[in-house]
Amino acid sequence: MIKHYLLSPGPTPIPNEVALAMSETMIHHRTPQFNKVFDEAREGLKTLFGTKNDVLMLASSGTGAMEASIANLFSPGDKVLVINGGKFGERWLNISNAYGLNPIEMKVPWGQAAKVADVEKQLKADPDIRGVMIQASETSTTVLHPVKEIAQITKNGPLFLVDGVTAVGVVPMPVDEWGLDVLVTGSQKALMLPPGLGFIALSNRAWEKTKQAKLPRFYFDLNLERKNQQKGSGAFTPAVSLIFGLRASLNMIQREGLENVYARHARLCRAARAAATALGLKLLAPDSPSPAATGIYLPNGIDADEVLDYLRDKMNVTLAEGQDQLKGKAIRMAHVGYMGAFDVITGVAALEMALRKFGAEIPFGRGVAAAQEVLMEALT
Repeated sequence: MIKHYLLSPGPTPIPNEVALAMSETMIHHRTPQFNKVFDEAREGLKTLFGTKNDVLMLASSGTGAMEASIANLFSPGDKVLVINGGKFGERWLNISNAYGLNPIEMKVPWGQAAKVADVEKQLKADPDIRGVMIQASETSTTVLHPVKEIAQITKNGPLFLVDGVTAVGVVPMPVDEWGLDVLVTGSQKALMLPPGLGFIALSNRAWEKTKQAKLPRFYFDLNLERKNQQKGSGAFTPAVSLIFGLRASLNMIQREGLENVYARHARLCRAARAAATALGLKLLAPDSPSPAATGIYLPNGIDADEVLDYLRDKMNVTLAEGQDQLKGKAIRMAHVGYMGAFDVITGVAALEMALRKFGAEIPFGRGVAAAQEVLMEALT
């Protein structure tokens, strides 16, 4: 028997309850029956995002929601500050360039969090900046950036756009309370769905900016979407089956309770980090870890990509690779979404075995035991 374990930061495992909801008989998207499902999902998203405003559902990935925010909020030549600490920080930069903005890049070393003082200094030096863009959780480096603190310095200044793809449903990210102007995520992370839905929430002042923005948009016209979604559907054909699944996943989150969801992610993160440390492995994000995934450097002389191939193809355990300069050096173990204690135990045990296979002097059980010590907290 072959059983597969998916421990990558996206796509993530899908609960049976969500899979069954998505297998419901297809219905037409312009009917009262679908309107009910859509509206229930809309209300659940407002709770998750911590906002009284609409959270729009787009038939796209999270990148589509990122692009939509830029297309609807800015005009050609607008100066924006892009905080770039990884592959997805680069994505804000690439989208800004594609739309003819004037991005200023603030590079952050991979594995480190942005410094609030550096952002504040840049904004004071350049009052023409119209927007600040950041990742809440930079998936490529497993770093958590100080979104709440940066929001304090953008509150009366430039718009603050946050990619929350591996943060929403993982850590608190309340749009209204913190004063975020844009928060986006995608379906295939903490929302426990297949890829295919992007979500975006805008503040009141961001909605006002959409009336002045002059960049072209058609499919991603957020005002058009808002008008239609308030009526219980989308401006264009929505991803009907995914929205059935979304309602189910939001119900699961509601039953567990948001605070419990956040505590679970934090605990799994601490367990994974404790295991890596016990094995003598260096952490990719030692000081500001994201509870969505743990980045781990493998020992010198061991090719991380070969280890990942062995884990996936021989042990049926899928972890994620290091990207760009981290390729072949690091791995990423996810603990986001439909994950529990024994997913982490499985991942750690498999990693111990794979490292031994590739010649590392890894004592079996040391990482597992360290993780168990943390995970026992939930059982006492």
